[in-house]
Amino acid sequence: MLNNIRKKMSLKIITGIIIINILSANDGLIVKGEIHFKHMRQLTFSGENAEAYFSADGKKLIYQAHEGKELCDQIFIMDIASGNIDQVSTGDGVTTCSYFEYPEDSKIVYASTHLGGKECPPKPDYSLGYIWKLYPDYDVFRANADGTGLERLTYAFGYDAEATYAFDGSKIVYTSKSSGDLEVWTMNPDGSNKTQLTDKLGYDGGPFFSHDGKTIVWRAYYPETEKEIADYQHLLDIDAIRPMALQIRTMNVDGTNKKQLTHNEAANFGPFFYPNDKRIIFSSNMNDPQKRNFDLYAIDVDGNNLERITHFDGFDGFPMFSPDGKYFVFASNRNQAKQGDTNIFICEWVDE
Repeated sequence: MLNNIRKKMSLKIITGIIIINILSANDGLIVKGEIHFKHMRQLTFSGENAEAYFSADGKKLIYQAHEGKELCDQIFIMDIASGNIDQVSTGDGVTTCSYFEYPEDSKIVYASTHLGGKECPPKPDYSLGYIWKLYPDYDVFRANADGTGLERLTYAFGYDAEATYAFDGSKIVYTSKSSGDLEVWTMNPDGSNKTQLTDKLGYDGGPFFSHDGKTIVWRAYYPETEKEIADYQHLLDIDAIRPMALQIRTMNVDGTNKKQLTHNEAANFGPFFYPNDKRIIFSSNMNDPQKRNFDLYAIDVDGNNLERITHFDGFDGFPMFSPDGKYFVFASNRNQAKQGDTNIFICEWVDE
């Protein structure tokens, strides 16, 4: 797989900041109406690559990827300047949701099922419709940035994943089924002081901290009717979820002051704060009646000023700003080598 996705990048690093070589960028990758993008570069070229997140120094990306339907995601780190890629997960089981430990980059965190078995676990049963599988063997692990020194941070049976760091390195926020429902929790970087922040029946997940460390943004689905509750509970019992109506929410880091920002029938997910913490960018299928086309949108933290960011007819998701706010990375189906490919793209971010 690595031979397929490795391609040298014409990038420079100046005082720890990424500088995209204009001559090597391909602005043909930018779709009409994407006014915030400039000098876009494609960083991977085959397979399914997703959830790429910057290191604190802005020089690297950590992400999950696999090539071929029979394989499972593993975690990789890419040096943006050279294009060099290293696998940092064990190679066993399936992995997801990796992140650098801020602010030092000396460690990483990710979720893996490898303690439950070396084989790739069974894929979801789509006879139940489109569902996400919540493998109970998922636990959150911390390791050195090269993958050595692996430490297990969660021990309760059931799904533990979707972990990200606070920008000051003080806390990890993650999703856990340890209470019997899918809730957002925080813990110290060594796994101590686990604290449950949400408690409403339904899925709470995909959390990220604001840059100032005061707020958490996450996605949530709360079933309301008897039918919705029964469907949710049945899927939860078989370690699955139907991600059809996820709403973007924020709360204080202690779980207080919960607010709902989106109010639609769409799947809204992958939220991330703007560098100034005043807006949030996320992925949604709100403008597609068939619910297949996902674009990036931005919204103020008070729920106003919704803006469409991408206009590609396909998937755009997992957005993140570079630590200096000048660059932007996301995953997309654009410029596929073959159907089903999802690749990682980086560009300069242009404010209005």
